[in-house]
Amino acid sequence: MRIAIASDHAAFDLKAVLSAWLSGDGHDVIDLGPSGTDRVDYPDYGYKLAEAVASGKAARGIALCGSGIGISIAVNRHPAMRCALVGEPYSAMLAREHNDANVIALGARLTGEDMAKACIAAFLVAEFAGGRHAGRIDKLSHPQFEELSA
Repeated sequence: MRIAIASDHAAFDLKAVLSAWLSGDGHDVIDLGPSGTDRVDYPDYGYKLAEAVASGKAARGIALCGSGIGISIAVNRHPAMRCALVGEPYSAMLAREHNDANVIALGARLTGEDMAKACIAAFLVAEFAGGRHAGRIDKLSHPQFEELSA
């Protein structure tokens, strides 16, 4: 599978470990940066990742920053993205099965290498379940904002 991966400076080391692991497992990894630990802004790399997945250059994406929060927000700014911040494999699996997530985000300061690998493995093997979840995913892709009455 072709997988795009991007991070900020805080997650650069984890990105390197995960990229090597994924490549060793036979995946085609597109490393979107950064190329070192100098300070960078996570939105820039989140946007690059979103575009790579939305355009079809990659089937899935992995977004990394210190907490995973900022880069997941950046990725989700793209209307074709469904990026889920996960911290353990069950959430990663459900992100695919129930939410048709095409990107997962992990926090390098919160998630160790082994847990990150377990999350990614669960994410990559899970398939979207469709069925009752399909209508909800359609609503995510085509939001309708209505005023709520009290």
